[in-house]
Amino acid sequence: MKQLNISIKFNLIVGLLIGVWIFIFAFIIKPFDDGTLNFRSWLLISLGFSLLAFFCYVILSFLQKIMYNKISKWNLGLETASVIFFFAIYLFGIYAFYKSPILGGGYSFTEFFSIIFVKVALILAPVIILARRYLIKLIPIKDDVLTFVGENKLDILKIKKADLVCISNAQNYVEIFYLENGKLHSKLLRSSLKKVQDDFAFLLQIHRSHLINPMHFKSWRNSSTIILTQIELPVSKNYKESVLTL
Repeated sequence: MKQLNISIKFNLIVGLLIGVWIFIFAFIIKPFDDGTLNFRSWLLISLGFSLLAFFCYVILSFLQKIMYNKISKWNLGLETASVIFFFAIYLFGIYAFYKSPILGGGYSFTEFFSIIFVKVALILAPVIILARRYLIKLIPIKDDVLTFVGENKLDILKIKKADLVCISNAQNYVEIFYLENGKLHSKLLRSSLKKVQDDFAFLLQIHRSHLINPMHFKSWRNSSTIILTQIELPVSKNYKESVLTL
């Protein structure tokens, strides 16, 4: 797994479906019925467990989006950790609800885990795994063309992502370096480096005045200079670690 659907909209839909599934599971199937719970108790348990499942998945959705935007990659280990994180916060959430004055549950944490939570987790895990795999198919195919727009709306530059080499600050402008027919060209746009970085998260900052397209990194010239495609740029101490990680 190299992709993750970070769309909050789609993940909220998944969270809602998970909540509905938990409600149906708890209220209709009654997996922990010991014969002492009345209709009101079952309704409260079902509603509480389903709402908490939804809110826990919402928390996961926002946290994984932050993580994915930061590292720009995903793998099976991160996916497994995300699902485990969801079940961990869900466990403590529903146990707190179970022990609250609303339900006044009598099970200890160990009993609650083995008698109630394990059943919930077993029925919920396949749903979450399949739903998250399906979400990947909903990721829109993005055009590989980048569009840079200056403060003057008529000042536009469109280039392929693979052709973008780097972007440098030039007072009130940014200078965009890109390849065209194998040669390095540049264009000035009235904008800020921060705005460009916000618009294009894949860019890596190596200096307060420079952003680079990581795919054009070639090698180190020395401890404070890197070689890109047809250009060299300085690397400041504050950003050196991120370049070394790259």
